[in-house]
Amino acid sequence: MKAIRFALTALLAVTIVSAAELATKKGLTLEVAKAIAAAAEKHAAQNNWKVVIVILDDGGNLVYLQRDDDVQLGSIEVAIRKAETAVNFKRASSAFAERLAGGATGLVGLPGALPFPGGVPIMNAGEVIGAVGVSGVTAVQDEQIAQAGADALPKILGE
Repeated sequence: MKAIRFALTALLAVTIVSAAELATKKGLTLEVAKAIAAAAEKHAAQNNWKVVIVILDDGGNLVYLQRDDDVQLGSIEVAIRKAETAVNFKRASSAFAERLAGGATGLVGLPGALPFPGGVPIMNAGEVIGAVGVSGVTAVQDEQIAQAGADALPKILGE
């Protein structure tokens, strides 16, 4: 009887272990990141705006960065932080800017959040797979450029 009980317990344990699965998720490739940045750059160039454009993956890791000639060096870190905000909180960094403008001053010290427009999540099938961060012109213009990059993903993927 003990042997049968042990065998059933072992079989149940094997069944439970074999039923476990790893998550299946889409990730940004360098090729896709470059294409997203190119779409953002196109929007900036059409308006003669010189900026820094960064693309981060879903873990907030830098995948791609470009800086137009003569753009201030400080825009590099600002663009990265805007994109980090979009990845960390799964929303555009402008959402924090709007709340701050509405009086939510506690957002100033929120770790991982930069409350300035210009960071936009990159979405695929309802999931955040990365973010675009832009800095160099006005915050509203930065956001327009970042959004143009993020919005290009379906076309880039042929969807």
